[in-house]
Amino acid sequence: MKKALFALAVVSLIVVGILRASPVSRSPESDFQKIKITTTLFSLYDFAKNIGQDKVEILLLLPPGIEAHSFEPTPSNIVTINESDLFIYSGKFMEPWVDDLIAGMKEGSALILNASRGVELMVKKEHDQTDVDPHFWLNFDNAKIVVDHIAQALSEVDPYNASFYQKNAQGYKEQLGQLDFEYQDTLLSCQSKKIIYGGHYALGYLAKRYGLIYTAAQGLAPDAEPTVNDLIALVTQINENDFKYIFYEELASPKIAETLAKETGAKMLLLHSAHNLSKKDYENNATFLSLMRNNLANLSVGLNCSN
Repeated sequence: MKKALFALAVVSLIVVGILRASPVSRSPESDFQKIKITTTLFSLYDFAKNIGQDKVEILLLLPPGIEAHSFEPTPSNIVTINESDLFIYSGKFMEPWVDDLIAGMKEGSALILNASRGVELMVKKEHDQTDVDPHFWLNFDNAKIVVDHIAQALSEVDPYNASFYQKNAQGYKEQLGQLDFEYQDTLLSCQSKKIIYGGHYALGYLAKRYGLIYTAAQGLAPDAEPTVNDLIALVTQINENDFKYIFYEELASPKIAETLAKETGAKMLLLHSAHNLSKKDYENNATFLSLMRNNLANLSVGLNCSN
């Protein structure tokens, strides 16, 4: 990516915020109809669910078990988005198809929310290429920013219930604050600070937040295959540091982590990035908070923490 184009992309991501295709009319005197929300990722879906509660009807574009990076909307998805009151996406670095979709949205369609507006995005350099890391919600301070954006957008769509959305957003941010405290308290006591991840580079925000050293077998793109030399270097690092555990990601093939485990004798633990849910997680009513607490439990084991 050329530097000039990259800089322009980052600036545009920060500048683009809430866009309205046309006004959405909500009258307190009329029979209340639930606000229709469409989201691209599970994290955004769950945030909106907690803020809107019984006043919203939310659709997650990703079917259970589908990996988010490879997803592209179908014609029926596009119809659904156009018929929504609010469309929430994470940004064009995660959803590269979104600009064309927005440009083609019909008159009178959804309020559009770029959830990454105002978030400081991390930049990762690999193989002489600079890319933006789009997994910003894994820093819980960033998640709070997103929650505020969603509450603001819902208040715009449905001003009559604005105080309801703002109150729920505040309560959910307090839960995110408690989660952040639990992470800080637990990870301070760990014997190791190094995460070996047999998946794509998805946990950079979380690692940076808590002072962890994070090495992923793949780059930001989940289809980027590591070279033989990359795998040899990881096996050497695991053996030299006597790592007992390595981590793998949800919904993607665990073959890289399995190879590392086979070569080193290390055990495997899941770290979930909350792009989407598996069918099992969906059936068990998993939430963003529950997924993150499962991550913390696995980090506590994998990094040999005393808490």
